Amino acid sequence: MDLWFINMRKQASVYKSVSDYVQELKRIRNPDKLIKIFKSVPNNLKGEVILSLSKRKGMMLINTLKDDEILTISHYLSPDEVTDLLQLISNRDRRSKLLKRLGRDIREKVDFLLKFDPRTAAGMMSLDYVEVTPETTFDELAKITKRHEKRTGKIPVILVVKDGYLIGELPIHELVLHKGKERVGPYVHRVPVIRYDSDEDAVINTFRKHKHNKIVVLDDDESILGVIYSDDILRLIGERTTQDLYQFAGVSEEEDVFDPFITKVRHRYNWLVINLMTEFLAASVVSLFQKTIQAYVLLAVYMPIVAGMGGNAGTQTLAVIVRGLALNKIDRTRAKSILINEVLAGIVNGVITGSLVALVAWLLNGNPVLGLVIALAMVINLMIAGFFGTLIPLVLKRLGKDPASSATIFITTATDVCGFLSFLGLASVLL
Repeated sequence: MDLWFINMRKQASVYKSVSDYVQELKRIRNPDKLIKIFKSVPNNLKGEVILSLSKRKGMMLINTLKDDEILTISHYLSPDEVTDLLQLISNRDRRSKLLKRLGRDIREKVDFLLKFDPRTAAGMMSLDYVEVTPETTFDELAKITKRHEKRTGKIPVILVVKDGYLIGELPIHELVLHKGKERVGPYVHRVPVIRYDSDEDAVINTFRKHKHNKIVVLDDDESILGVIYSDDILRLIGERTTQDLYQFAGVSEEEDVFDPFITKVRHRYNWLVINLMTEFLAASVVSLFQKTIQAYVLLAVYMPIVAGMGGNAGTQTLAVIVRGLALNKIDRTRAKSILINEVLAGIVNGVITGSLVALVAWLLNGNPVLGLVIALAMVINLMIAGFFGTLIPLVLKRLGKDPASSATIFITTATDVCGFLSFLGLASVLL
């Protein structure tokens, strides 16, 4: 008995889960080392590991495998996972060749799933479901689910239909609580539905509205095509969150902390070049007031404060608006009131921070007019930050662009240019 426990502890110490392998592979940047470590992953886990990595790494790994190895991996995956795996293969002829070598049952399902765009509801769905009618008894249902589980190795979602149309879902726990000749009809629960061609945003929005563990995908004629599980939706939300975070910072989603410096340069230089151009625009505004700055050298000391505060306020507003857009809390009817609120908040914050800076300028430099100029410029710039911080992401969203990845450049430009213009313009008039 003691020897048995020792052996079990040894096995547990060397066993790695999918997440363990994924975390290890994420840290590796050298392609040769990456492939070597991946080869050590057990066949029953390789498919899940590939699908859990970034698309770039997944494509690289699967394209290094032989056809027989890919077929072996596919035995441990569901049809929708096999579909996702095959879509990572860059060579279409090879993909078709592998599809023909799959088992008949899984081949038909994968061939069906491959017809759909992977970025739509149909591209995310699973075929692990069974259809029954309200008159189906629990004894009959037990046989149907056992047949499906024996054939696929998966417990199916039980969808109830009448005259070909979806009524709802029968939760699997009802199958445990009831048996015999009792019919399933009284125990049907409503389930959210979505059209097969709906995009990922629509899938996420449907999930958030209903907080259900699955969504049923319907065809144009309202017939059932498949089911999207909550795990797939949550994974998509996680990918979106990470992507938005990287784009907000102007960094590629494929960049990793362990990347070599040349890779980091390649991912970031384009954003820095665009920022450089906008900085030249701000510098050109400053050049218009050279005489004013020469006459009042102290202005150069306070210029970065005015511009910096405007940029920070604009970024704060942008973060709130982008989050509101991501959660679908902002529409046309609310946009105007949101814009007004952000502008008013900017004015009030400008009065508060401007008064503090004005007091410091007065005490340090003994010039109350200089303090007034700074305070007024601060109010104007924070008002502009609230205005453009709200308007720019709304306009970009309206144009179909991603506000998280591009709005920061425009907002920073607006606050720099307007901040310098208002500060130096007021100084030219009042000093």
